[in-house]
Order: sequence, then structure tokens, then C-alpha cells
Amino acid sequence: QLQLVESGGGLVQPGGSLRLSCAASEFTLDYYAIGWFRQAPGKGREGVSCISSSGGITNYADSVKGRFTISRDNAKATVYLLIDSLKPEDTAVYYCAAAIGCSSNWYSYDYWGQGTQVTVSS
Repeated sequence: QLQLVESGGGLVQPGGSLRLSCAASEFTLDYYAIGWFRQAPGKGREGVSCISSSGGITNYADSVKGRFTISRDNAKATVYLLIDSLKPEDTAVYYCAAAIGCSSNWYSYDYWGQGTQVTVSS
């Protein structure tokens, strides 16, 4: 079974940057689209970005366009989410998930990581 492990979260000041990683253990990511979701305290899970299996198609939520960049390195079985110009409202647990194709709906994804906390505060 595909297992995903996120890393790269932390505490950062507003305006700062972070690069989150989503790595697959034991299995290849080649055949999966990977989505990034986030969940802030008291709120539902929000899809922020997705990348197709080949990397040729990327999608972003309107709230993050221009600040978030998703990429993947299939040779390393890793997907990245670069977050620039961080805002306090970006504070959330960030999850990566795998699916056959990109979707903004969390229930379309079959495999999930455990999440990594991103906190934006001065």
C-alpha cells in the first residue's frame, strides 16, 4: 500500500517561504496525481494544489495562485509544494494525497500522509 510522508513544515514569519515535501515510501509515485490539502483549526479540508502523474498539468486554488508552486521529481518519488509570501491565514496542517487524477475533492484521493504543520506568525 502506498505510504506518503510529508515534511518541511514549521513556524515562519509572514512574508517568508517554505518548501513542503511529500515522499512515497517503497512505491513509485509515477502513476499517481498528487494533491496538497490543508486544514486550519475549526475548518474543513481545503484543496490547494494538484499535479498530474507526468507533471504536465498543475492546478491551484484561487486563494494560493501566484504564491504556491507544485512540482514533482518522479525519480525521487517526491512531490514538492513551494509556498512564498506566507500569510497568517496559511496556517494549517498540510496534507498530500494520491489519486488516479487531479481533483479538488478530498474524497477522490485514496492515500494520505499524516500531515505537516505550517504556522505563520510574527
